[in-house]
Amino acid sequence: MEQVVSSPVAIPSGRWSRITSRVRLEAPTLVEWGLAALSAGFLILSFPNFESYLLAWIGLAPLLVALARRPSPLRALILGWATGTVFFYATCYWLTYSMIHYGGLPTAVAYLLLIPGALVVGVFPGLFAVLVALVIRRWGPMALLAAPVFWAAFEWARLEVTGQLWNALGYSQAYNPHLIQAATWGGVYAVSFLIVGFNSGIALLIVEHTQRAMIAGLLTLLCVVIIVVGSVQEYFFAFSDQPPVWVVALQPNVPMNLEKTAVEMNQLLERHLTLSKEGLSHVPDSDQRLVIWPESPMNFTYSYNQKFQELVANFTRENHTSLLFNSLEPAPDGGSYNSALLINQEGRLISQYDKIRLMPFGEYVPLPQWLPGASLITGIVGEFTPGSKYTLMPIGDRRAGVFICIESAYPWIARTMTKEGAEVLINISNDGYLGPTAVMRQHLANVIFRAVENSTPILRVTNTGLSASITYDGLIWETPAEGFQTDVRVWSLGSNTTTRRTFYTKYGDVFVEACALFTFATLLAIRLTRRRSFKT
Repeated sequence: MEQVVSSPVAIPSGRWSRITSRVRLEAPTLVEWGLAALSAGFLILSFPNFESYLLAWIGLAPLLVALARRPSPLRALILGWATGTVFFYATCYWLTYSMIHYGGLPTAVAYLLLIPGALVVGVFPGLFAVLVALVIRRWGPMALLAAPVFWAAFEWARLEVTGQLWNALGYSQAYNPHLIQAATWGGVYAVSFLIVGFNSGIALLIVEHTQRAMIAGLLTLLCVVIIVVGSVQEYFFAFSDQPPVWVVALQPNVPMNLEKTAVEMNQLLERHLTLSKEGLSHVPDSDQRLVIWPESPMNFTYSYNQKFQELVANFTRENHTSLLFNSLEPAPDGGSYNSALLINQEGRLISQYDKIRLMPFGEYVPLPQWLPGASLITGIVGEFTPGSKYTLMPIGDRRAGVFICIESAYPWIARTMTKEGAEVLINISNDGYLGPTAVMRQHLANVIFRAVENSTPILRVTNTGLSASITYDGLIWETPAEGFQTDVRVWSLGSNTTTRRTFYTKYGDVFVEACALFTFATLLAIRLTRRRSFKT
C-alpha cells in the first residue's frame, strides 16, 4: 500500500504577512514598555516600606500617556496588565514569607508561586487600561478625564470578584491625614479617585496641547486640590461627665512556632499577666479599665478550659479591670469560631464577637469539598465557621466594635459596627506569620482608613506589631509599637465623641457604586455606537 505522509497545513503568505504586521502593530514599543515600567515603579515606591507617597500622584501618568498616544485595546491590556502584575507582585512579596519560613518551600519556588496571584489581580488595572483606550479612541484624548471613574470602579470590582482590596491606590496616602479626608464621603475609593484624577490631568497636559485641553487639564488639577482641601472638615464634639476609659494594650510578641510545650505555654501566659499588671500600675483605679490581649498563636480556648476561665476571672477581679482577648470558641455542628471575648471586672463573660470574614487558606479553604485534594488542604489549614453578628461590646460607658485581623481590609465591617452605634473600634491582630516585612505598615494603613471613613477612633492591638492608637481623623497618636518587640501601651479614651456620622458611615459605597454605574454606561455607549457605525 502506498503510505500517506501528512504535512503541516501551510498558511498562505498573504495571511501570514497580515498576522505578523498585526502583531507588530499591536505590540508595545520599547518606549511604551518604559512608560509602563515607570508607572509600576512609581506606584511601588509610593507604598510601604518605601512610602514616597507623593509619587502616587504622578505614578499613573506615564501609563496614561502611553495609552493616549496609541489607544489600542489589545496594547492597553498588555501594558495595563503588566503594570498591575508587577505592582502587586512587588508590594505583596511578603506572601512568600510564610511559605519559606513555615511551609518549608525553597525561596525560588515561593516566589514563583506568587506569580499566578499577581497575574489574576493585575487583570483589573489591565481592564481599566482597555476601557481608557476605548474611550480615547472613540472620543479623543479629553476622555482621559474619565480615568478616575474607571479606576475606582475596577478597584470596587476587584474586591467583589477576588474578595480582597489590598493596596488600593488610596492606601498609599494613609500616613498623611490631610490627604485622606475624602474617605469620609467615599471611602478609600474616593482617595484613589482623586489620585487618578490628578494623574489624568497631568497626562492630558502632556499628550494634547490645544487650548481646550490645556484648560481642562489645569482645571482638573485645581479641582482635585480643592476637593482634597475641602474634604478636611471641622468636627464638633459632645462632652459628658463620665471618666475616661483607661486601656492597657499588650504586644506580647508570642513566637510563631505552631507547636509549644506546656512549659512554654505557661511562660507565655505568665508574660501576658505580668505585662498586664505592669500596664495597670500606670493607670488610676477606676470602674473603666480595660486590658486588651491581641490575636496570637497562643490559642486560648476559654469555653473548653475551666482552669483558664478561673485564671482570667481571678485576674479581672483582683486587678479591677475588664479583659478583651482572642479565643477559639465552639460553633454549631462541631465547628469553631475565631472569637473576641470580653470578661468584666467581676470575672464574667459578658460579650462575644465571632469573626465574620475569615482568611482564605488560613481559616478556611475556599474550594468545594468534591474537588480532589480539598479535604487534604482543609485538614492542614483548618476550617473555621464564620460569625454573622456585628456584636458591640460595653467598654466602660461606651460601646465598642471589635474586628479581628484581616477584617480591617473590608470597609463594610467597621462601617456596620459604627452605624449600629460603636463609639470606638478595636482591631486585634497577628501579622507575625508574615515576618518583619512591608505587610505590617500596609495592614496598619487599612486600619487608618477605617478610622477616617467612620470618624471613629481605633485601638489596634497586635501580637508582633504594629500596635497603635488612631484618632478619628487618621492620626496615629504616638509612634506605633515596634515590630517583633514586646511592648505595653497605655491609652485613654476621653469622654468626648463626635456628634455626627460621616456620609460614608450613613450611605456606604454609594460613591463607588455610582462610578461603577457610569463605567457600565460607558461600555454600553461604546457598544451601541459601534453597532450604528457597522449599520452605516
